[in-house]
Amino acid sequence: MTQSNEIMMAQVEGAATQSLAVWDAWNAIGVEVRSELLMQWADALSVRGEAFEQAAALIRFQAESANALIGPVHDMPGPTGETNELYTSGRGLFIVGGDEALTLTALAGQLAAALVAGNCALLVVPTTLKAGADALLADFVKVSSQDRLVQCLEENTLETAMATAPISGVAVVADDATLVAWNRKLAAREGVLVQFIAESNGTQLPLIASPTYLLRFITERTRTINITAVGGNATLLELGSGEH
Repeated sequence: MTQSNEIMMAQVEGAATQSLAVWDAWNAIGVEVRSELLMQWADALSVRGEAFEQAAALIRFQAESANALIGPVHDMPGPTGETNELYTSGRGLFIVGGDEALTLTALAGQLAAALVAGNCALLVVPTTLKAGADALLADFVKVSSQDRLVQCLEENTLETAMATAPISGVAVVADDATLVAWNRKLAAREGVLVQFIAESNGTQLPLIASPTYLLRFITERTRTINITAVGGNATLLELGSGEH
């Protein structure tokens, strides 16, 4: 392993640790609060001018989709009187970025979906998009006070992050050939399969602008309250993905 590879691995490890350290708190505040923060984020971006208006609109869209799709908690009464609640949770750490096909609007949509679903993120973008990404992140931190939830990495660390970071998923925009190569790299990882969320059309965004796009960033969880135990004692059981 070369010294440069060791440096990149250390950068990725440090960024992942920082982001995951605050993930539980962000995931715990709930969809409604996260959606409201995204709306405030979009308002802040709109002030920056025309270049950010489409990005702000897509952030609002993801927030509205979250309120409709993953905000409600579904009650599922059990046959013996227990209460079962179905709700959603974030998966964990996502890589968000892409190659030169990535646009500011696409990046905003990817990041908004990951965040509103309850995840943290490593942001890896081309150099040409770095200024726009910095502006997106600055306004998110301003409205949310979350200065570690999203960590920015250099463009050349993307494949290292895919190979070594403790990620739950990757959301990227790239051409078809690049997406195939990245998917193969993820498939070669040891352990649990990593969710790969690939958009090949960085202009029209048929996937990112879909109302159900953010469902790729969640896991379902069930909370059961048993009020029929001997002696009337209530017991609580939560079931979910268990990655964290």
